[in-house]
Amino acid sequence: MLLSNMRALGIDPQKVEVIVISHLHSDHVGGLPGFLEKTHDLCVFLPESIPQRIKTTVMERGAKLIEVHKPVRICKNAYSTGELGTRIKEQSLLIKTSKGLIVITGCAHPGIVNIVKEAKTQLKSKVYLVLGGFHLSGEGAGQIKAIVKAIRKEGVKIVAPCHCSGDLARSTFKNEYGENFVLAGVGKRLENLESLVPSP
Repeated sequence: MLLSNMRALGIDPQKVEVIVISHLHSDHVGGLPGFLEKTHDLCVFLPESIPQRIKTTVMERGAKLIEVHKPVRICKNAYSTGELGTRIKEQSLLIKTSKGLIVITGCAHPGIVNIVKEAKTQLKSKVYLVLGGFHLSGEGAGQIKAIVKAIRKEGVKIVAPCHCSGDLARSTFKNEYGENFVLAGVGKRLENLESLVPSP
């Protein structure tokens, strides 16, 4: 499915230089073996807690394996939070921009508010955009409203909840953020992000 989606989007696997895997769940790591059959001249950043069988697959395919436990720089202006959480350990991707940090989550199992706070602490920067799974599907309206309020309090300018966020969370964030809410999903391209936030 991953390779099929990439073909539909015109993305050449041979041009990918870095892969960052957020956590163990199959919908986040399941496409990796098939992808590495197409290309292996790249670095794969995996949480240290990922089972050895997956690490072995990466190395057997010839890719460079980098195990992540603590925060680490991936490349220019891109960082991993390191493993966060307890039961399900997960890393998020942090991108430095002139407007602040872009935080890209997998499922946000450690808690979306916790991840935002950790990103701000690690890189000493405000958060501009949070994109990815917020792990709120199935949560009640009261809990979701509290999380939306907490994200607002952390100063996040733009939100793009998708994947496991749930329809109720998406609609609640949209009501709160208005034009600074981005309806995200597979195939969505975000370009010229500065233009998403109105000038003061």
